[in-house]
Amino acid sequence: MSDFNFSTFESRVSESLIRHKSILDVITKLQESASKVNRAIVKSATDCGCIEITAKKQSVPSDITYSELSAYLNSQVEGALCDNCKDVIESELGNHLFYVTSLCNLLDIDFETMLKKEYDKIGALGKYSLL
Repeated sequence: MSDFNFSTFESRVSESLIRHKSILDVITKLQESASKVNRAIVKSATDCGCIEITAKKQSVPSDITYSELSAYLNSQVEGALCDNCKDVIESELGNHLFYVTSLCNLLDIDFETMLKKEYDKIGALGKYSLL
């Protein structure tokens, strides 16, 4: 993996796009891959049981500042992924990344530049970037 970089990844994805050259194919495969990521995570909780999702309303005091908010919120995931579930989820996330990159390629968006812009935006806005 020492020869890996964003450009070589983008090139390899572009070379692999034979069946799914149409943007319509790519966006529908992107949506399908997102569903597979979600399903793999849910199956880790419901079939394997290596993680537990404790989805409930999170209690947040009304008198705290926005910067204190993270101290009161949690991921709602308990436990840790087993090796098998982690492999499945990594595979599905990789497949999803393939289709994100494919979409970038078809729209002539440089993947690395896009990531750098997002990185810079997060750095500049910090915790306020997702409001």
